[in-house]
Amino acid sequence: MNGPCDPTRGGRSPFAPLPDVRWNEPAPQPAREGVTALPVELNHTIVHASDQERSAAFLTEILGLPAPTRFGPFLVVQTANGVSLDVAADPDPIHRQHYAFLVSEAEFDEIFGRIRARGLDYWADPSHRRPGEINHNDGGRGLYWSDPDGHNLEIITRPYGSG
Repeated sequence: MNGPCDPTRGGRSPFAPLPDVRWNEPAPQPAREGVTALPVELNHTIVHASDQERSAAFLTEILGLPAPTRFGPFLVVQTANGVSLDVAADPDPIHRQHYAFLVSEAEFDEIFGRIRARGLDYWADPSHRRPGEINHNDGGRGLYWSDPDGHNLEIITRPYGSG
């Protein structure tokens, strides 16, 4: 490993045990005195995949999204809030990432149903210590599962810190 998760460079494996965290408390915010908030929004992120077509299809099918569209070297998976997951073919070993999706209660039920119908493993926590469970953080529901390349996917019905 030579990336940010390389333990010899002070990083942490994305699947190493997480420190003790209180998941129901909002993260502390740094002081921003004198800083004017700008209307910054996430537009897209790149999802590296060993099989671009398989990964894009997996995302759209499980999440119930429209079929991906081609944009240059990417297969673009468009979400309802305008943020896209641009799936890129990557011949190198995939560095696992985490992608979280805020969904309605009805969408949660639909997605959870597709996860179970495919026989996919799922967990209530990001460290995958609570298999076959969902969580109820912030008064909502959430769960984690993996895509074909091991990316840690999450659906939640309430944003963290909203409960």
